[in-house]
Amino acid sequence: MLQSRALVIVLILLLSTTLPEVHSKSIFERDRRDWLVIPDAIAAYIYETVNKMSPKVGQFLADAAQTPVVVVTRNFLIRETTKLSILAEQLMEKIKNLWYTKVLGY
Repeated sequence: MLQSRALVIVLILLLSTTLPEVHSKSIFERDRRDWLVIPDAIAAYIYETVNKMSPKVGQFLADAAQTPVVVVTRNFLIRETTKLSILAEQLMEKIKNLWYTKVLGY
């Protein structure tokens, strides 16, 4: 019983998005700042696999992913990772600028 609860919690966390959002994102899309694209794709794969085996459990996972706690948590993570990604891009631009001006002398 405890193992099945743990499995449901893990699947809920992995499937913490709406299904149309998962299919609209591309893992290989270049200028994406959303670091949750890969976990979303994994969650979609898990959902599709579970849904093929048991549509009732698949519906449960889809409903669980829409709960306010999961949606709020996912939105928080998206906001914070976007901020981190922007800071990382700015840092890379500064490093590239330093490389070109100080090291290469452009």
